[in-house]
Amino acid sequence: MKPEPAPTAVREAFPDAIEQLEVLHERLATTGVERGLIGPREVPRLWDRHILNCAVVTELIPESAQELADVGSGAGLPGLVLAVLRPTMSVTLIEPLERRSLFLSDVVDEMDLGNRVEVLRARAEDVRGRQFAVVTARAVAPLDRLCGWCLPLLAPGGRLLAIKGAKAHEEVAAARQTLATRNFRVELCGNGIIDPPTTVVVLDVAGSTHSHPTAAHQRNDRQLKQG
Repeated sequence: MKPEPAPTAVREAFPDAIEQLEVLHERLATTGVERGLIGPREVPRLWDRHILNCAVVTELIPESAQELADVGSGAGLPGLVLAVLRPTMSVTLIEPLERRSLFLSDVVDEMDLGNRVEVLRARAEDVRGRQFAVVTARAVAPLDRLCGWCLPLLAPGGRLLAIKGAKAHEEVAAARQTLATRNFRVELCGNGIIDPPTTVVVLDVAGSTHSHPTAAHQRNDRQLKQG
């Protein structure tokens, strides 16, 4: 099956990655549906709702980041997309379910990403002991539970990127006790590229140079009040 051509928004924003993104789109639209990872009704929306929604998150990945872990990777969203767009970065796809991890391994092999993309069939809790500069998660769990799984995987100065939807501020409010002493903020990615932009809760762990602690605490108060 010939992959559906990438839309103009993708071609203009990520011109160097079009070929591999089209291969990924094809695999999601065919094998991903056959194996139950993608619902058939999602196929017409794969580019905008899924691939582009994940791709714009690269705005929040520091250029210096060398290792990224994607928790609950599922069909590889966002992990495989980010691996394509950041070819100098090593990516670990953490997925506990066998059929999903097998799909991920097949796609990694087909796209010749095996030299820097690892598929790990495990829960996040089982991976403690390894540390990453960036940890991502999309539609995996509420923020308070997600922080418990992901924060132990972050190296000092690392960054958690939790991709959320329109109810991000409600999740922030629900996780107020977990987030109150954390350096976090809610960001919109892909302005002018995707509508609506992708909503991401960004959490920088101790040792980060991404923002000043005092400013971060002030921002936390604002975000929690918004929730």
